[in-house]
Amino acid sequence: MKLGTLGYALAGAFFATSSAHAMDSVKFGTNWVAQPEHGGFYQSVVDGTYKACGLDVEIVPGGPNVNNRALLLAGKIDFLMDGNLLQPFNSVKENIPMKVLGSVFQKEPQVIMTHPGQGLDTWESLKTAETLLIGNGGYQSFFRWMVSIGFKDEQRKPYTYNSAPFLSDKKSGQQGYVTSEPLVIEQEGGFKPNIFLLADYGFDTYSTLIVAMQKTIDDKPDAVKCFMDGSIIGWYNYMYGDRSAANALIQKDNPDMGDDKIDFAIAKLNEFGIVDSGDAETMGIGAMTDERIKSFFDKMVTAGVIDAGLDYKKAYTLDYVNKGVGLDVKKKLTGK
Repeated sequence: MKLGTLGYALAGAFFATSSAHAMDSVKFGTNWVAQPEHGGFYQSVVDGTYKACGLDVEIVPGGPNVNNRALLLAGKIDFLMDGNLLQPFNSVKENIPMKVLGSVFQKEPQVIMTHPGQGLDTWESLKTAETLLIGNGGYQSFFRWMVSIGFKDEQRKPYTYNSAPFLSDKKSGQQGYVTSEPLVIEQEGGFKPNIFLLADYGFDTYSTLIVAMQKTIDDKPDAVKCFMDGSIIGWYNYMYGDRSAANALIQKDNPDMGDDKIDFAIAKLNEFGIVDSGDAETMGIGAMTDERIKSFFDKMVTAGVIDAGLDYKKAYTLDYVNKGVGLDVKKKLTGK
């Protein structure tokens, strides 16, 4: 149970200023099986950061047969990891009283990959591709945005989460997450694909969101603050400190998560500034702004994904982020 000890001491010092209260047990549901993209949460469990401010946190992994969103609505879990802002917008549309508390990822990890040296080496050249392999969910979300900026519906062919069609067609593109699918292509295809991170070309949603029901926010304000601050500090320690104990717990929950996959994911999180970039550099991991959320909302309205009349501001609160929590931990661990 290491941060190393430096990070744990910092976390303890930070939370020592908080009012003491009895240990509360809460459950946090992730949106998929355990992986490095959840690492900061596991970090705060194993190193005691949550317990330092009074929470006993149980991580409830998601997966193909787990509906943690339903468990949140039923009050069976207290916090949920959501995908991007489209899900909270839809919750407002359905009058579901949940709110985004913070965004662990400043950039959504969604990418389009292509074969190098096949005339599809730039973002603009992707608009000439005959085939872009996109899943149904992507077709109804980020691909609608792509069409709004010049891509064409007829380019899209169904992606069934099998890379064989992409590997066999050198003139095609395929969706993926920057932290995982490029490694699959390297291992199965024997080459490094071109990677186009949608966030770097204007798809500016926040991602890996922490959400809670309004009732939890109202009834357990101390627990909400502890969970948010503890998660932020955990992410700093996971990104910049000793993450070995957190990775061991991830692998316990998901034995298929090999060291190669973990190392690749963390390298890409750093390389592309998925967690710690932009506003997070000055306001802390988890940062969100009204301006950025409005920008994404407007793009989704233009793309025909969201109704222009939606009161999207009901989807989030900025009460738990943008306070610089954890920046001192980062400075101690990195020297900057």
